[in-house]
Amino acid sequence: MIETIAEHLTLEQAHRVGVVTIDRPDARNAMTFDMYDGLHDLCERLDADASVRVVILRGAGDTAFVSGTDIRQFQTFKTKEDALGYEARISRVLNRIAGMRKPTLAMIQGDAVGGGLFMSLACDLRLAADHARFGAPIARTLGNFAAPASLALLVATVGPIRAREMVITARLIDAVEARAMGLVDQVHPGAELETRARELAVRVAEHAPLTLAAVKEATRRYIAGVAPTDLEDLILSCYLSEDFHEGVRAFLEKRKPDWKGR
Repeated sequence: MIETIAEHLTLEQAHRVGVVTIDRPDARNAMTFDMYDGLHDLCERLDADASVRVVILRGAGDTAFVSGTDIRQFQTFKTKEDALGYEARISRVLNRIAGMRKPTLAMIQGDAVGGGLFMSLACDLRLAADHARFGAPIARTLGNFAAPASLALLVATVGPIRAREMVITARLIDAVEARAMGLVDQVHPGAELETRARELAVRVAEHAPLTLAAVKEATRRYIAGVAPTDLEDLILSCYLSEDFHEGVRAFLEKRKPDWKGR
C-alpha cells in the first residue's frame, strides 16, 4: 500500500523496508521548500517506527533521481536571510537523512544532480541505473554555493581534490565513472535496478539493528573528525544489549537470530 505523505512525497512499507518516493517526474523530481520539509519530517517518523529497519529513497520515473531544488523557489531571493535560510534548510534535511539510525539506500534510477547528488550521498548505500549521471553543476547553472553539509558529504565520499574538480568543471559523470570514484556502490541495468535495490534492502533488514546503528554513528563521527577512541557508548550499546546475547545463543544453536533492536 502506498501512502501519500505530503505533496509529491509517498511512502510504501513492506518486509520491514520503507520506500520513500519523490514523486514529481514531470519536473524531474525537483524539490520545493515544502517537499524538503516533508522529507525531513518523514525521516523523523521512519526513524521512530520500530517496524521499519531499512529506508529506500528514490525518485519517480527513470529520468531523474532528484534534480535539485525547483529553480522557481529562488525568484524572490534578495536578502542575506533568504540565502542563509535556504542553505540551512538543505543542511537540515541532509543531516537528518545522514543521521538516521537505520540504514538508508538511494535507488538512483536517473540523473542525480545538484541537491539530488547530495541527497544520494547522505544515504549509506547507493545503487544506480547504468544510464544515470551525477554532478554538481552550480558553477555553470545558477552560480550559487553548495551548503556546508553538501560539500562535506561530497568531500567525505570522493576526497577534496575530486570534489573540487567536479564543481569547477560542472561536468556530469556517467554511472561507470561514478562507481569507480565511489559516488555509487553498485550499477545495474535500469530494468533490474528496483529489484536489486529491494533485495538488498530486505537482506540488510535482517541484520542486527543496534550494530548497524552503531556503525552508522561511528562513521558519522569519523567524518566529523571525532577521535576514534570516543566510541565507548557505541561499543556498550551493542555488547550490553539483549540482541547481543540473542546473537550468541542463535550462533551456538545454529539458527537465525531474532533481532529486537534492544
